[in-house]
Amino acid sequence: MELGIFERQLKLMVLLTQNRSYTVDELAAKLNMSRRTVYRYIELFREIGFVVMKQDECYRLDKESSFFREITQLIHFTEDEALTLRYVLDTLSETDVRARQLRRKLERIYDFGILNAIETNREQADNLQNLYEAMKLHKQVILHDYSSANSNTTDNRLVEPYMFLQNHNEVRCYELRSKQNKTFKVSRIGRVEILNLSWAHETEHMSIFTDLFEFSGEKRHPIKLRLGRLATNLLKEEYPRAASYLVSEDEDHWLLSIEVCSFHGVGRFVLGLSEDIEVLESEDFRRFLSEKIHILTKKFSS
Repeated sequence: MELGIFERQLKLMVLLTQNRSYTVDELAAKLNMSRRTVYRYIELFREIGFVVMKQDECYRLDKESSFFREITQLIHFTEDEALTLRYVLDTLSETDVRARQLRRKLERIYDFGILNAIETNREQADNLQNLYEAMKLHKQVILHDYSSANSNTTDNRLVEPYMFLQNHNEVRCYELRSKQNKTFKVSRIGRVEILNLSWAHETEHMSIFTDLFEFSGEKRHPIKLRLGRLATNLLKEEYPRAASYLVSEDEDHWLLSIEVCSFHGVGRFVLGLSEDIEVLESEDFRRFLSEKIHILTKKFSS
């Protein structure tokens, strides 16, 4: 009995020390305990020396409490320090084993997507937190009031979230209704509800690739371009990662051989600089560009 009580108290302490605040109702729902028990434990924390902060009906434990100060001075970073350290590690090569290990250790302690979002949007931070929890616990969720730009509708989506994309601006999920892996914009989610249902389709969760032009997908399409000096300079300015893919052909031309998830991103770039770019491969990409040119010609000639 005492062990169960202590476990609930520890779980409450973890929630109250995360980089966000909860109402008593939210805490009671997350921990499956009564409001009265939550209030009693919070008062107990206050009595033994924790600094309990309350703002707009939300509670949290101040990390300036004496217990936290002793621990954090020895083994912890402030959230600002963690973000700075993560930024430095991200500048290192992906082949650096120690950098990867440090990144993984930091990610076990800090939810960086939430740290970045907390300054801009409380609702989005809440949604990110719930998506993180669902991924860690392998739980299904409902994306309430998701606004889809493709279908121009707003509805609820039952999904299994399994990875973040585009610096936590998107989440990759397996959608049970369509039986497909889809990418959802976090900003278009009204609310994330975690269900007490475990993943049932984990073997169908597909890894995803993000191309140079920041489009993501499961399929990859090879293309090869010959770029002049202007196109090369603009490509490196807009997409700094491109420098590692460019191969000098002569004094004024460079070759770019890459894989893309969508022709839309690279197509926009090629059409905007068509006089300085030659498409060497592929036929599928040439057909895509021809269709776009046909549509544009028809649209503006009329």
